[in-house]
Amino acid sequence: MLVLDGGLSNQLTAQGHDLSDELWSARLLRDDPEAIVEAHLAYFLAGASVAITSSYQATFEGFAKHGIDRDETARLLRRSVALGREAVERARARGIDRPLWVAASVGPYGAMLADGSEYRGRYGLGVDALEAFHRPRMEVLAEAGPDLLAVETIPDVDEARALVRIIGDLGVPAWLTYSVGSDRTRAGQPLDEAFALAADVPAIVGVGVNCCLPEDVEAAVGAASRAAGKPVVVYPNSGESWDASARAWRGRSTFDPERVSAWRAAGARLIGGCCRVGPDQITQLAAALEDADRDA
Repeated sequence: MLVLDGGLSNQLTAQGHDLSDELWSARLLRDDPEAIVEAHLAYFLAGASVAITSSYQATFEGFAKHGIDRDETARLLRRSVALGREAVERARARGIDRPLWVAASVGPYGAMLADGSEYRGRYGLGVDALEAFHRPRMEVLAEAGPDLLAVETIPDVDEARALVRIIGDLGVPAWLTYSVGSDRTRAGQPLDEAFALAADVPAIVGVGVNCCLPEDVEAAVGAASRAAGKPVVVYPNSGESWDASARAWRGRSTFDPERVSAWRAAGARLIGGCCRVGPDQITQLAAALEDADRDA
């Protein structure tokens, strides 16, 4: 059983950073990389064993809109992995001796648009166009030497098809996680179809869901396990919902670390949190997993 980190953006916000622009946490790759190291370290100290990098929103197209050229974008993508490695070294210096990993985040096309479409999918682009968008930055991230790629918050099977093409070429293991609503992808496709894409791809070492409601996790775990036959990854958000027009979270948190026993029983093996899940919840989650392992 492996504990993942929580939401990077909410931890950076808690550290005093304004992430309200389109680049979100990726802006700090240029403006304050030390803050990103501190955020990763906070999760390692809380009990996480995997740091997911700050590259979710980092794309050649997105940075270009802010005057950052391709060479600088590639440098910032590589920096995201290096900052995760720096956090590992600092965690070691603080006495943490369990295995620690760095997962390079690959967010969906909709994250670059910064209009909430990562929660809808159906961008109007075909698989070839989506592959052309994702491949250059994934190649840079893979060359930076992460332990694996976290291909995450994917709302649409068409986008997943493009990503699966790329993953097999990179020589770096990856997990593939969808953003879901109830028993379907955000774009409305059946989860069995979505997870089955990964079944015959050796480089994909885990499948699952992230940035979804905690209530949607348990059923998705079963579908992932049946369709892909691989370790299942889950890291839902807090249960609040994102208002893209206001760029704000609405509602209340329903994230309960005690749910992990049911997720574990359903087949989840890598468990953490996404947006609005902070170090305190990861500490509670790690303790709950330790209890579940002891009782198994």
